[in-house]
Amino acid sequence: MWTIILILFILWLLGFFGGRISPRFPRTGSWIHVLIVIVVILVILKLLGIG
Repeated sequence: MWTIILILFILWLLGFFGGRISPRFPRTGSWIHVLIVIVVILVILKLLGIG
């Protein structure tokens, strides 16, 4: 579970800061916010012992 959370968080960071790192980095739009919401939900579920 923590691996999935870490991967999603890294993907979110790449999407958020990718345009500043390289102008050729693809624009990802609003799905980055969906990724961070998924990460937050997974962390909450993990802390509650559900996931």
